[in-house]
Amino acid sequence: MARRAVLFDLGGVLFRPGLQHFLGSCEQDFALPRNFLRDVLFAGGSNSAYARVMKGQITLSQLFLELEQGCQQHASASNISLPPTFSVTRAFEEMAAKGTLNAPLLQAARVLRRNGFKTCVLTNNWVDDSGGRLATARLMNLLHRHFDLVLESCRLGAQKPEPDIYTRALEALQAKPQEVIFLDDIGQNLKPAQEMGMATILVRDTQAALKELEELSGVQLLTQEEPTPTACDPSNVTHGYVPIRPGVQLHFVEMGQGPVVCLCHGFPESWLSWRYQIPALADAGFRVIALEMKGYGESTAPPDVREYSQEQICKDLVVFLDKLGIPQTVLIGHDWGGAVVWNMALFYPERVRAVASLNTPYRPADPSVDVMEKLKSYPNFNYQFYFQEPGVAEAELEKDIGRTLKVLIRSTRQEDRLPSPLNLNAVQERGGLLVGFPDSPPASQILHGPELQYYIQRFEKSGFSGPLNWYRNMRPNWHWALTAKDRKIMVPALMVTAGKDVVLHPALSKGMEEWIPHLCREHIEECGHWTQMERQAELNRILVKWLEGLPTDAPLPKISRL
Repeated sequence: MARRAVLFDLGGVLFRPGLQHFLGSCEQDFALPRNFLRDVLFAGGSNSAYARVMKGQITLSQLFLELEQGCQQHASASNISLPPTFSVTRAFEEMAAKGTLNAPLLQAARVLRRNGFKTCVLTNNWVDDSGGRLATARLMNLLHRHFDLVLESCRLGAQKPEPDIYTRALEALQAKPQEVIFLDDIGQNLKPAQEMGMATILVRDTQAALKELEELSGVQLLTQEEPTPTACDPSNVTHGYVPIRPGVQLHFVEMGQGPVVCLCHGFPESWLSWRYQIPALADAGFRVIALEMKGYGESTAPPDVREYSQEQICKDLVVFLDKLGIPQTVLIGHDWGGAVVWNMALFYPERVRAVASLNTPYRPADPSVDVMEKLKSYPNFNYQFYFQEPGVAEAELEKDIGRTLKVLIRSTRQEDRLPSPLNLNAVQERGGLLVGFPDSPPASQILHGPELQYYIQRFEKSGFSGPLNWYRNMRPNWHWALTAKDRKIMVPALMVTAGKDVVLHPALSKGMEEWIPHLCREHIEECGHWTQMERQAELNRILVKWLEGLPTDAPLPKISRL
């Protein structure tokens, strides 16, 4: 029978050190006899402090009190003097603070999940009401994002190795024992699973465990290739809707807690373009808000072209922040979203903690030449002239939305290229952007399956008029930018260029330091235009490193009550 589900223990497997290792280490630190803490923790068997806390009968704080008293009594009975610094509570909290995620096994769980396996955390754990409960909350929040199921003994009233907890795990996964692999660092916990028919792995060494897991699952886990980051699913994120003014609302999705990071997508995209970044930034300790920009999907698409000028888009974004009670945010944009975040940093710097752009450079407005004339000097921007006449490009792009997206959103990998590349020159002369492409192009490697269908549904709802109207404000955008042509962007900034972007080529970003004194640069050579989807892991590393290196927020002034 084929394997189709994997159970992971938490302490000692996904998160280290485990309880057994912690007890031994604690005994050494306090110069206590071997098994001193074990004897206190497990005294009473099925009614021990350990058993009751694992079944949720008492909380972690109550466990601490019982253990402190139990250690004093056990020391007295054994003629042992406890050190003056001895504290069970502090030792547990230090254990939680020093604990680390087992990244290779967490990555393996993600790979298994993408290969069709159900993944579950089956853990003996406690109801944490202690001073260190925030660390527990963050850990559990992360697990719920990355696993199909998290089963906690303290919620079920049963603990490993009691057979009932394994039966309930199988029921929740709707799997037979022969279809399941179980990893734990305690052999006693594996025995009931073996007797039921599960395949088991005793985790002593991570690499050895990964090798066994690879053999049992048939999924390659020891490859040197970096695994694809976890993507969020539209059905598993929080959706919000902010009314900007009558007739205009913005849709967004949200994940995480901490300093706010707002993500702004480009054309022709969706908030889902950031699906690989949203969980990664949330895991790094940020509150991530991915906007669906005006004209797209569930955000409204007003018919007035002027609604899509950069000036109006930025005004709307300020209202969006106001209505969510966000005084300041980090803004990260791609393509047209990159233009928005640069303009926010230029015109509303007080609302911008820091700004980052993918592919889209910043250039101050040039008063010496009309912007449309200047665009003519860039052959690859010819498609933008084709976009100017209302209704023309809409008719072509909306005729077969699936075909449109499959042609436009592709990676630069050789195996993902169409027979003839997308030619952005002479689009008007050819009679359309997609002329010459097959009626049924092969699936794109970076946008396919459920994600492609989600995109199609969004554009079936919104159409392409709103997204194309962003291009129909070139002169208004230029005139607005001219009012700030001598300003500099002083907030911390990041520019990420992509070596294979044929439109927003890295060369266009030359000289940005003159206008952005605090600019950091990163470059991804083997990457085309769709950076978030094509080089997800590399981009995530760049963004997290930059975000974590930003100056901390200045203390807010005290505002007296009105």
